[in-house]
Amino acid sequence: MARHRLNKNTAMFRDRKEAGERLAALLAHLRGENPVVLALPRGGVAIGAAVAKALDAPLDIVLVRKIGVPWQPELALGAVTDGAAPEVFIDRRMAEALAISEHYITEETARQTAELERRRQLYCAGRPAIDVAGKTAILVDDGIATGATMRVALRAVRRRGPQRLVLAAPVAASDTLAALKAEADEAVCVASPAGLGAIGFYYDDFHQLSDAEVIALLAKAIPPSPLSGATSA
Repeated sequence: MARHRLNKNTAMFRDRKEAGERLAALLAHLRGENPVVLALPRGGVAIGAAVAKALDAPLDIVLVRKIGVPWQPELALGAVTDGAAPEVFIDRRMAEALAISEHYITEETARQTAELERRRQLYCAGRPAIDVAGKTAILVDDGIATGATMRVALRAVRRRGPQRLVLAAPVAASDTLAALKAEADEAVCVASPAGLGAIGFYYDDFHQLSDAEVIALLAKAIPPSPLSGATSA
């Protein structure tokens, strides 16, 4: 469904492919650093595919799931990554303010961890993770609102030892972007409005990507080298 501009200064994108291409133009200075593009499924994979193509870089994913508020699942209370030692972030001030129980946090974290495992098996079967140690890792998503998923993803990738860690998104809330800059070596956005609103308002086409679309995008990307396998994030 088409969405209209919030105001005349609002950045708009036809779809994630166009948004990724515009973001890639701002990341062109990293092309000579042999970068690796890491995308957050699902929507971030379409952005990452466009960026990876423009930079002639391999594409991989970082699996992160939002831990939502019970009565408003789209509102991020925190996030969790997959892997043997998952990174978990919970906004404790929000949890206290909304009187969200530890029981719910534990149960929902476990549920999202199970979904991460399902996605890892689905998306990454036969596809080794790319070793980002000593490289420039560009972590991308299709938009950043509260920053919970991006924060935990940045911390998970940082643990893998990249030489340089770059946060990149077509659009991000300005206050969230400012808070996340401490987690990355560089932050790049096409637009960072003070009043973000819903990320979908910045896209004419913001449909939810299917698992099949994610798999197809990864299949078309530059494959990771057989010698670059590493443990998943």
